[in-house]
Amino acid sequence: MKLHCFGESGNAYKAALTLTLAEQEWEPVFVDFFNGGVRTPEFLALNDMGEVPVLEDGDLVLSQSGVIQDYVSSKSGKLGGTSAAARRDVLRWMFFDNHKLSSVAGNLRFLMNFLPENKRSDDVINFQAGRLAAALKTVDRALGQRKWLAGEDVTIADLACCGYLFYPEPFTFDRTNYANIDRWLDAIAALPGWKAPYDLMPGSPADRA
Repeated sequence: MKLHCFGESGNAYKAALTLTLAEQEWEPVFVDFFNGGVRTPEFLALNDMGEVPVLEDGDLVLSQSGVIQDYVSSKSGKLGGTSAAARRDVLRWMFFDNHKLSSVAGNLRFLMNFLPENKRSDDVINFQAGRLAAALKTVDRALGQRKWLAGEDVTIADLACCGYLFYPEPFTFDRTNYANIDRWLDAIAALPGWKAPYDLMPGSPADRA
């Protein structure tokens, strides 16, 4: 399988981490996002949404991180929950992540680190920071009751919700303020095969610098 991705993308990291922890054979295909790589005719022919990640598995082409995670989980029989009820709980957390957690964390991280300083708005950053803190409290509270978000073992729900939380750039998230999230991130990082985003995918701020 081929994953079109770049290191700075937390959504691509979710897909890459899922492929890796599900023990699938895959290779990264670097997309030069910061120089218009998702707007080329070739890329738009692959994914008309103009976003990474994109997974190619033979003739099958999939976009959107949650869809890719679900596909990899179904194909491998791993990371998806052990029952229909567990599967629904996995989806519940993935939808929460898409709407409340990663969408906010990703925007906030972009605003604070990758947008030119003269275009940054303190009002927008503060508003997004409040939304992120609320979502993190929800995750931290849930993890105070169990080791993993859905079921008795790690699932794609965990790999979705952690997607942006391993990045080193500041975006108002300090894991030491969330004891249960801190423990959970350590547990994910201890899984065989785990790698940090810039070690798992090509492309990083250091390369662009």
